[in-house]
Amino acid sequence: MSEPSGRAVCVGEALIELKRGSDGRFALSCGGDTFNTAVYLARAGIDAAFATAIGDDPYSESMLALAAAEGIATNLVLRVPGRLPALCLVEGAPSGERSVRYWREGAPVHELFELPDWMRLAEGLVSAKLIYFSGITLSLLSTNGIARFLAVLEVARGQGAKVAFDGNFRPRGWKGDLPRTRTVFIEALKRVDIALPTFDDEAVLWGDPSPEATVARLQAFGIGEIVVKNGPNSALVARVGAQDFVPVPEVLVPVDTTAAGDGFNAGYLAARLSGSEPMQAAAAAHRLAGHVIRHPGALVPRVGAAMH
Repeated sequence: MSEPSGRAVCVGEALIELKRGSDGRFALSCGGDTFNTAVYLARAGIDAAFATAIGDDPYSESMLALAAAEGIATNLVLRVPGRLPALCLVEGAPSGERSVRYWREGAPVHELFELPDWMRLAEGLVSAKLIYFSGITLSLLSTNGIARFLAVLEVARGQGAKVAFDGNFRPRGWKGDLPRTRTVFIEALKRVDIALPTFDDEAVLWGDPSPEATVARLQAFGIGEIVVKNGPNSALVARVGAQDFVPVPEVLVPVDTTAAGDGFNAGYLAARLSGSEPMQAAAAAHRLAGHVIRHPGALVPRVGAAMH
């Protein structure tokens, strides 16, 4: 039985993002919650890979080019000829919040675990050290695809992989079907080692009255490490036998809240993979999230790097 490699694999969606600027024009970029986390993991020096399905069009090529420029392995990106990735259109507001509209029908990622070469993806996950995915990942998959993915997670955990999950609940992605969302999440949570929920999402989906209630509910699944993000408030870090609030070091007026949670998750997981304890990791996660919200867009420009 081979030891898990040092690789962290993020599973989910990469999409074309059109964002309207203050001049009314749209700028083209690549987005996706788990993709953003993969970028920030790679920037933190983690051996990161991204698992998704895209087309063979120029936009899909630019996604691969961006991943390569960021040092993300793309051997688990499945290509589907003649298909296009999803598209989202982003409009900002003065508050730093934004409105987003999606065109996702027909995107190959919906069939990620049903495409002819999905077993190549499964093999890559089973040999990983860490597998990270989100509620958005689950919302894109069919019932059959979810079942296959969860089965792969079980095998990977048996080989020593850790599984990290951010509920990242978006009602529209589930067509407002809360009972189905809860059913799918419950099955996923049985296979999670590190939970990284956002309190506001958990309150909507489960009716949790407090971050402590979120921790208690997740601990009932046997999850040993839980970090509840709570916006500008403290994050609640729970591990076996202890719970502590880790305050945000500096409350900032956000330029753009896009990917704050994705950055937090990457900061936390990168620190844990590098040997930090959960409390130190949460402090590092706050710092990275604070950096992300100081800049417009999901990905903070790298110094000296050309953005695609």
